[in-house]
Amino acid sequence: MMGSETDGSSPPPPSQAAQVNKYGVMDPISRAGPTAVDIRRNALLEQLLRDSRVYEGPEETAKREEVLRRLDQIIKDWVKQLTRQKGYTEKMVEEANSIVRTFGSYRLGVHGPHADIDTLCIGPSYVNREHDFFRILHNILLGMEEVADLQAIEDAHVPLMKFKFQGISIDLLYASVSLLIVPEDLDISHNFVLYNTDEKTVRSLNGCRVADQILKLVPNVENFCTTLRCLKFWAKRRGVYSNVTGFLGGVNWALLVAQVCQLYPNAIPSMLVSRFFRVYTHWRWPNPVMLSPIEEDDLGFAVWDPRKWKGDRTHLMPIITPAYPCMNSSYNVSTSTLHVIVEQIHFGNRVCEEIELNRANWSALFEPCAFFELYKNYLQVDAIATDADDLLSWRGWVESRLRFLTLKIERDTKLTLQCHPFPTAYADTSKSFSHCAFFMGLQRQPGVIVQDSNQFDIRVTVEEFKSEVKRYDNWRPGMSIFVSHVRRRELPAYVFPSGHGCHRQLRHPPQPSIITSNQDVQGSVSPASERRSRRRGDSPNEDVHGSVSPASERRSRRRDDDAPTEDVGPSKLLKQASGSQQTPETAGLITQGLTSESPVQLNVVMESEDGANTEPRQPSTIRLSLESTA
Repeated sequence: MMGSETDGSSPPPPSQAAQVNKYGVMDPISRAGPTAVDIRRNALLEQLLRDSRVYEGPEETAKREEVLRRLDQIIKDWVKQLTRQKGYTEKMVEEANSIVRTFGSYRLGVHGPHADIDTLCIGPSYVNREHDFFRILHNILLGMEEVADLQAIEDAHVPLMKFKFQGISIDLLYASVSLLIVPEDLDISHNFVLYNTDEKTVRSLNGCRVADQILKLVPNVENFCTTLRCLKFWAKRRGVYSNVTGFLGGVNWALLVAQVCQLYPNAIPSMLVSRFFRVYTHWRWPNPVMLSPIEEDDLGFAVWDPRKWKGDRTHLMPIITPAYPCMNSSYNVSTSTLHVIVEQIHFGNRVCEEIELNRANWSALFEPCAFFELYKNYLQVDAIATDADDLLSWRGWVESRLRFLTLKIERDTKLTLQCHPFPTAYADTSKSFSHCAFFMGLQRQPGVIVQDSNQFDIRVTVEEFKSEVKRYDNWRPGMSIFVSHVRRRELPAYVFPSGHGCHRQLRHPPQPSIITSNQDVQGSVSPASERRSRRRGDSPNEDVHGSVSPASERRSRRRDDDAPTEDVGPSKLLKQASGSQQTPETAGLITQGLTSESPVQLNVVMESEDGANTEPRQPSTIRLSLESTA
């Protein structure tokens, strides 16, 4: 047995020293406890977390507990009502029961102020999800004054209802188990609860089962919770906390932190945070993160196994859940988002190294990501709806599709165009319609030689994405989506906290020049370009074929670079859609492959990271061709 390290550190507590040698599938890297310096740093870290208000107050804690009690009673009454309606005896009605269990951040004890509560309703075998849960219970909740913003998301990977109960956000899942009467003390950690259930029920149950297993597999729950709070706060500040957009969600970060706790069983949070970044800076993905061996069972559910399943071999950042059936919780991660996650982990490691050398403090670790200063080129995805209620559901649907846009761009550009989706929605409150916008940073993959005249044409990609988004089952008139290319100087003011852009000296060397082209694929001047030329009083020099000469184009580019930022949001696009007409001879070519609903076309060439205007003859120019349509 490996003894405890004695390099000035205090010995581990007797209760921990008596524990087994190994907490997970890997041997501990070190059993060293904290030094006096580690303890001081830990106090500073915990103080920073308190000052940052990552802990909720006692009043909100009490309110959450009251909401859960009230919700539990509503669901018990609902099951009794259904039992009577389905013709069961009065004795059966009296004994009928359902239970509510929590999972996610609330179950792990790491939720913050205003966080939602992930809840699971477990009901008897005769109460189904499709009608009883999503129709009858939905209507009961809809008629309650305490309930607001109710959404039924039936087609999700894990079906659920989202709503606010007395102001507390609730995500409610349902699982029907093979029992006529659900006991109040049902132990769902046993695999028998999965008997005779479908995959959606298994996924619903596994939220609670995974949370329970995590708490059993970490050496010290209190140290785990504080460390996880810290890493969740960091991930949100750095823009990598979002499972839906292809980054990592709460359970992913919990599993990553839990493994570090297993590798350093006697470390305190200040030590675990720095070890976290150190371990994952050197981690070789796609080697999987696992807290326990993968469990097999005769129930027949597929478990994560890249040797057996071809799809599992494509996973880039496998983080495996510890409860049967073991699954990859991070299947949403793409090549582009993995690059961003790894880059941010390297950033965290560098800061922690500075902290350990007393050259920085903890606040440096939590500096927010300056996303709108990282790139010269962005995709802006605008979702608009008639009113706030419609936008609530439409926004959720659009956001859930963004990771597919990333995947499609990766596919169609053969991974040469890197996308960085930012997991925050922005709203332009000055618009007369309900609106939100998402943004994706764009840049050429470093070190990749681009073929085909160094141009990216993703018009078909964007059109495919928009077509899929429009297949929303709950679509209503007024729900529209716009996709547009914007340069950094054209970013709308509402994305900046102060209401205007903030620019700084770039640290990176220049990349290919970024030039806005006023020409379509045929070379004719776009309507927007003509309007700008008329306002300036210019007469573009055209050749006999109608295309703009290189000299005129360069002059126009210089004027455009100095021009004020122009609104490229939905209102501008709507104006362009209604006011711009293509000539008959060019309209067919411009809209080739597009639907009749796609009247607006933007042809742009990406701008270099140093903002320089490079001559068109240079081979490094990258061209993007995008449309922006309703």
